[in-house]
Amino acid sequence: MNEITPFLPAISCASPGPDEILLAPVKIDGKWGFIDRSGKIAIKPQFEDAEDFQEGLAMIQLGSKLGFIDKNGKIAINPQFGKAGSFQEGLAWIRLDDKYGYIDKTGKIAIKPQFEDAEDFQEGMASIKIERKWGFIDKTGKIAINPKFNFAGNFQEGLAGIELGDRYGFIDKAGKIAIKPKFYLALDFQEGMASIKLGRKWGYIDKNGKIAIKPQFNFAESFKEGLAGIQLDGNKCGYIDKTGRIAIKPQFRGALDFQEGMASIKLGRKWGYIDKNGKIVIKPKFVGAGWFQEGLASIKLGSKLGYIDKSGKIVINPQFEGAGFFN
Repeated sequence: MNEITPFLPAISCASPGPDEILLAPVKIDGKWGFIDRSGKIAIKPQFEDAEDFQEGLAMIQLGSKLGFIDKNGKIAINPQFGKAGSFQEGLAWIRLDDKYGYIDKTGKIAIKPQFEDAEDFQEGMASIKIERKWGFIDKTGKIAINPKFNFAGNFQEGLAGIELGDRYGFIDKAGKIAIKPKFYLALDFQEGMASIKLGRKWGYIDKNGKIAIKPQFNFAESFKEGLAGIQLDGNKCGYIDKTGRIAIKPQFRGALDFQEGMASIKLGRKWGYIDKNGKIVIKPKFVGAGWFQEGLASIKLGSKLGYIDKSGKIVINPQFEGAGFFN
């Protein structure tokens, strides 16, 4: 757990349809492809890079250009972009000729490349940069909130983090200041609260901007599944509940968010998993361990990555140089 960029987008964990095939990107012999949940190669490793599937398409790199494939491995959008994001709410940002715009799932330009920078759509709006200032557009590409901020994050739970001067606050969808910029740093709202930094300590505010949990932590993550990771006592990591009470004693050298009822933690030099009571449910024995998604988590043993289930059983042998989420 380290101090991270303010307003980090949340991981997409949308549940697939009952008949949807789940695939994960993996790297083998320097090339990226995709496997299914049995570990079988579903899409041959052939790409310089690949991201998780989002909304049925995955970003891939062929040569120096980025494009998108479908779950059959077929090129859905030809590699032609210098940079690109994953699809969110039906659109993906792309960079063409040093300008950022958006495409739809057919690859058609939906919003002309015209911005200095751009982020994903979330809650119907996306932050964009014009003349060194950040604002927001709607899905037609129309300016919804004038660019006037030093930085702007995504809308989460109706509010978006912004930077004015050298302080962070939040705006509503009308562009009105909802929470005055007075924080040294801030993360997105999650589960009704946002992690903020005042002075040298982190705490939490509610949607009215009122201090909900007094700044007292060396660092504080966003709430996920009712608990938030915090750092105390010489940067040891633990978890608090929404009252600010210590729910799991700070004792770990590293800790990730809870997902699907479990969180990966670091004890000594190894990673394992705990449940919401703080009980070790998978013994720390991995060089690295990621979040559970769709019942599987990527783990690292030696220099290779594989996957475990929630019992800690290795279901896909560590054999990959890189590995992503099943989606």
